[in-house]
Amino acid sequence: MLQYELRGAWVVAAHGAYDMDTIAPLADALETAVRKHPKVVLDASGVTFADSTFLNLLIRTHQVGTLRVAAPSRQLQRLCEITGADRVLELRGTVEDAADA
Repeated sequence: MLQYELRGAWVVAAHGAYDMDTIAPLADALETAVRKHPKVVLDASGVTFADSTFLNLLIRTHQVGTLRVAAPSRQLQRLCEITGADRVLELRGTVEDAADA
């Protein structure tokens, strides 16, 4: 998992499929990031599958700190729309847009 600073935001780039069996490393990275940085961007462009476990992690992270979700796949966008999470989470088209927001 790649992590780096961009325009004052801390970016966590997620890759692969996320469910209850695979979420732990991403959860650790996001929990650490929101404790240390005023703005965290999740680069979701590499997420190939996300279920309710992933969505729950994003909402919990958003409640603790400032989280932007950048470049979500169509599947992730649809999951957020169906559940109403798109009204809670800040979704952006690109990592750069998320970092600037």
